[in-house]
Amino acid sequence: MVKVGIIGLGAVGDRLLKQFLGHSETQVYAICDSNAGRLQEVKEQVKNVELYTNYKDLLLNPEIDLVYIAVPPKYHHRIALDAVQAKKHVLCEKPLADSYDEAKEMLEAVENASVTHAINFPLAYNDAVNELKKRVIDKEIGETQRVELTMHFPKWPRAWQQNPWIAGREQGGFVREITPHYLQLILELFGDIKEVQSYIQYPSNENDCETSIIARLMLSNGCPVLINGLSGIGRKEEISFKIYGDKGTVALKNWSQLEGERIEKDSHVINVLENNEHQDLISEMVKAINGDKCRLITFKEGFEIQKVLEKLLQSK
Repeated sequence: MVKVGIIGLGAVGDRLLKQFLGHSETQVYAICDSNAGRLQEVKEQVKNVELYTNYKDLLLNPEIDLVYIAVPPKYHHRIALDAVQAKKHVLCEKPLADSYDEAKEMLEAVENASVTHAINFPLAYNDAVNELKKRVIDKEIGETQRVELTMHFPKWPRAWQQNPWIAGREQGGFVREITPHYLQLILELFGDIKEVQSYIQYPSNENDCETSIIARLMLSNGCPVLINGLSGIGRKEEISFKIYGDKGTVALKNWSQLEGERIEKDSHVINVLENNEHQDLISEMVKAINGDKCRLITFKEGFEIQKVLEKLLQSK
């Protein structure tokens, strides 16, 4: 049984808390949040759990095997380094850090300490995503010609994300919050990104996050990746990741809906709709801690994503 300490109880932290509680091989042993009122709410839901308002006290608990860091990005670096020093395995929210230098130091720390480390990228365990990858790798859509990521929001932050940090320029915005999921997928499918040109618009208030991004990235094989992000527009939210091949296309719409088309000899169009999500991050984390073969998005991949993310945020 892997004993888990959770640091941070925001919307995402609460979501994974429920998954840890429902897993047969993990025990939520301790929870930390600076909001004492939030801790009391959780105490009513989770029995026999130790509660902390200071994460350093949680890290001193020798019973805890794995620490899940679910705080805003600017705190990932310090908490992760302290967790590694305490010899804890680490699962961290994305993006890995708030800067390139922080991400680099975090990667070096986990590698030197030989602890299990991973980032919460649930999209990587999505059945629709696995099917998308298969269609690309098996050349069902032919040779890739272009990749496009569209992120449109009527409002940012969204209704369920109303907190100061995710609306702020320092560590929030949809480029930091959404783009890393798809950068992970791009890097896994196509390898290195060699070139990044980014154009970002910000509101007049210097504390507020971006409202628009237009970016062009170049893969190592010469294939372009186009990113189109916009908030504050009069339409429903849409997140679309589309890969164009010379024989067809495949797209992931709104996280879990897979659509594809392929032109056959008779010009017949094949449409594929799938919505069968299966998240298995916790099982893979348990396997890694037990020394078994597993599939995790580690700090190494997180560092590569961070490098691209930093370039996207450096508008031309």
